[in-house]
Amino acid sequence: MEKTFKRKITLAIAAVLVVLELGGSSFFVFEAKGAESDVTNGVAAYTQRNYTEAFRLLRPLAEQGNARAQSFLGVMYATGHGVPQDNTQAVAWYRKAAEQGDVNAQANLGLMYASGRGVPRDDAQAVAWYRKAAEQGDAVAQFTLGVMYEAGRGVPRDDAQAAAWFHKSAEQGNTRAQNKLGFMYASGRGVPRDDAQAVAWYRRSAEQGNALAQYSLGVMYEAGRGVPRDDAQAVVWFHKSAEQGNASAQYNLGAMWEFGRGVRQDNTQAIRWYRRAAEQEDADIRRRAQERLRHLEGVR
Repeated sequence: MEKTFKRKITLAIAAVLVVLELGGSSFFVFEAKGAESDVTNGVAAYTQRNYTEAFRLLRPLAEQGNARAQSFLGVMYATGHGVPQDNTQAVAWYRKAAEQGDVNAQANLGLMYASGRGVPRDDAQAVAWYRKAAEQGDAVAQFTLGVMYEAGRGVPRDDAQAAAWFHKSAEQGNTRAQNKLGFMYASGRGVPRDDAQAVAWYRRSAEQGNALAQYSLGVMYEAGRGVPRDDAQAVVWFHKSAEQGNASAQYNLGAMWEFGRGVRQDNTQAIRWYRRAAEQEDADIRRRAQERLRHLEGVR
């Protein structure tokens, strides 16, 4: 499972909030799709943070069986916007919409089962609902289903299936799926090992700003895997990732400065990046960075 990913909720008119969570890690995604005319006003009210008005408009439509309104009402209960936060009610409304084929509700119902919110945790049910959304082409659900296969949650572990779902999602531009697919090719998991393919997918993700992919692309350049070895390019990608707080990239960047690889040797810069790495939670990176700091500060 990947580490925690959190995004601020910023809603646009004619958008629907999707809340997905895996292993305690959550993120919020708004999928901009043309809202039906009878829910547009409710969505607009939510956009303006007029949650009371949004609920007033959406609740009757949901009770009349409008799937989009039901799905959005589930979001309101899940987030506590306009109503007391109530996961049981969120599940009830997600289910009504999901059973009508609403892709966002299907993905969110998968979330609720995966995290045990409003229902007992049930990974098999989570997979079933994620699959329904994924088969409708939802890129986030495709990525999440790949993660479930990779981890063996709700299904037998199957790297080939994981890679297949990551590929579907990655082709739609999902940056996390692109990074995962790069890893699968780099490690030969679920697909034949292919460093050139790994580089291609890492690059697509890295160019969208994914810090993990930026770090991994730097590693590929440093090692000359899938591309000619190029320390200067490794430094470029380590730096992009390090600026986003990636501990491994910060440590590697410190090493590049310390040993003059891809940059002119500069202990001051090396110390700067080792210090940032030493402040991270990763115990191994912190220990290694502290060792280099003791050496360099002793030299000075």
